Amino acid sequence: QVQLVESGGGLVQAGDSLRLSCAASGPTFSNYAMSWVRQAPGKEREFVAAISGRGGTTYYANSVEGRFTISRANAKNTVVLQMNSLKPEDTAVYYCAAPKDNIATMLEARYTYWGQGTQVTVSS
Repeated sequence: QVQLVESGGGLVQAGDSLRLSCAASGPTFSNYAMSWVRQAPGKEREFVAAISGRGGTTYYANSVEGRFTISRANAKNTVVLQMNSLKPEDTAVYYCAAPKDNIATMLEARYTYWGQGTQVTVSS
């Protein structure tokens, strides 16, 4: 069983940067791909970024490509989402999620493990 805990959310202004972290506990961290998913008020959850178990493959939503970077430190059981050039439309609760294997995926249906979420608010 994998447990995920996000941190690093907050209130920032448009153009600022923010760094989200997700700490994992449980079996071997590198056995699991990791993803970030967000949900804005009144909207459905949407995929943000994913990274494979060893970090060699990454995927990004078009809306964040070039501004966000996902990375992981397997020795620290941590995945990070570096968010630059933030926009008001990035305002959402950001969740860390993981499938049961190490293959990066954008498909929410494959995510078995979820964190509790961290709020990111970007003011204009």
